[in-house]
Amino acid sequence: MADEKNFIEVFIDEDLAEGKNDKRVHTRFPPEPNGYLHIGHAKSICLNFGLAEKYGGKCNLRFDDTNPVKEDIEYVESIQEDVKWLGFDWKDRLFYASDYFQKLYEYAVKLIREEKAYIDDQSVEAISGQRGNPTKPGDESPFRNRTAEENLELFEKMRKGDFEEGSHVLRAKIDMASPNMHMRDPVLYRIKHAEHHRTGNEWCIYPMYDFAHGQSDYFEGITHSVCTLEFENHRPLYDWLTDQLAEGEYRPRQIEFARLNLSYTVMSKRKLLQLVQEKLVSGWDDPRLPTISGLRRRGYTPESIRNFADNIGVTKVDGIIDMGVLEHNLREDLNKKAPRVMGVLSPLKLVITNYPEDQEEWLETVNNPEDESMGNREIPFSREIYIEQDDFMEDPPGKYFRLAPGREVRLKSAYIIKCEEVIKNTEGKITELHCSYDPETKSGGPQSNRKVKGTLHWVSARHALEAEIRLYDRLFKIEVPDDAPEGEDFRSNLNPDSLKVLKGFVEPGLKGSAHGTNVQFQRLGYFCVDPDSTSDMPVFNRTTTLRDSWAKQVKM
Repeated sequence: MADEKNFIEVFIDEDLAEGKNDKRVHTRFPPEPNGYLHIGHAKSICLNFGLAEKYGGKCNLRFDDTNPVKEDIEYVESIQEDVKWLGFDWKDRLFYASDYFQKLYEYAVKLIREEKAYIDDQSVEAISGQRGNPTKPGDESPFRNRTAEENLELFEKMRKGDFEEGSHVLRAKIDMASPNMHMRDPVLYRIKHAEHHRTGNEWCIYPMYDFAHGQSDYFEGITHSVCTLEFENHRPLYDWLTDQLAEGEYRPRQIEFARLNLSYTVMSKRKLLQLVQEKLVSGWDDPRLPTISGLRRRGYTPESIRNFADNIGVTKVDGIIDMGVLEHNLREDLNKKAPRVMGVLSPLKLVITNYPEDQEEWLETVNNPEDESMGNREIPFSREIYIEQDDFMEDPPGKYFRLAPGREVRLKSAYIIKCEEVIKNTEGKITELHCSYDPETKSGGPQSNRKVKGTLHWVSARHALEAEIRLYDRLFKIEVPDDAPEGEDFRSNLNPDSLKVLKGFVEPGLKGSAHGTNVQFQRLGYFCVDPDSTSDMPVFNRTTTLRDSWAKQVKM
């Protein structure tokens, strides 16, 4: 965490100074297992586990699994994998709201007996219509004054499955005139005849999030329940429920912070699920998505995400963080640890006419100039090589320092070459370049310091390993995808160029690289080995460019 304290840490310091909750700090990360986690959840993970670490406390992982219709064990497993990948450990503190279903039921019975909750037979639509608005009090339910005995009997029938979904709910009996809409007799339990991924068909009534969440915090001894700003208006209900059910002085404290909104993407689980189900992306781990699994597959490192979360800080004001900030943190991390390698994405064949046909040599090159401990490696060189098509221009403009007819450039870690002839096919397309080389300019040789203005990356054609290159870019073409034209939705802003697939060549030493291996292709960007790779065809995902190309576009 940064040296300057954020407002949550100030609150914690105040609580510790006052001796609250035995001077403990105990946080939790409470995901709902109804989708894959995204970068916004990563911020919350880093915050909650980070606070526990800073204050010598504990952090639980708890699944708020109160809606069996939308939840799945697949999501549970993916969430655990994501938290571990980010570098955090909940140790023996893995919990589920479903662990407390019996306790929550008993607490609901307690509220009914104390005439603080009642069964309402009305439909969801009718209840919603009676809530009023922030300036107009709501109308009391005609069932609000049932006796405790009648409510207990109805609640037991709900529990046994005697009623259909939507026919009855349990509501807290608070204040229909409260200025806070969440305090106007909120629903605590509803009927759902659905199999739960952990409890099976044991239950057909399920607690609402607001009821289960706060009480789960209480059961686990949570001291600081950190959540996003949309729950700020829920805090009075959180406190009211805890006060009705808690014993002693201990109380968890809810603190809200601004959620993370990232440009050029969407953070809504519902919208992410829509993209996946409609096959507008390849799955939850599509490298264009802001999901943690997608970022991992694209080549993001856990360190870069943790640094990003730390650098953007914690505030009480909603805003949009530019995607470039996330990518900057990634570049800062990969620059230190990713080895430099050679890869050619759009190959153009180049023949060095004065280099012996049968000769080949192995040239030494540095793995990472930012980290000498990574050492050097050898790369093969031969008469025929591949360079990038963009690195040659037949009629170049001024300040073009790459290869052109009659011009010299240096091949990285090799020789200086000069373009002598351009070969074209019958349609006038350039198919091959013929060049000469100066053997005295070998890297490390007597004229290795001879100056030329351009240096190109390359791959020996004889040794080249063919590879599939996936160039990923922003998923959406506008900064705020939800700002769709009238009559359209966020999908209308999808970027048609968010993925381009090329067939290129890479140096042979990359054969068999493990999935997730990060490299920097010289002059091109950072790439990562994709799980789709085979022994014969490695697949590389572009993780990010060497600099923010989108910022350049904006300036232009």
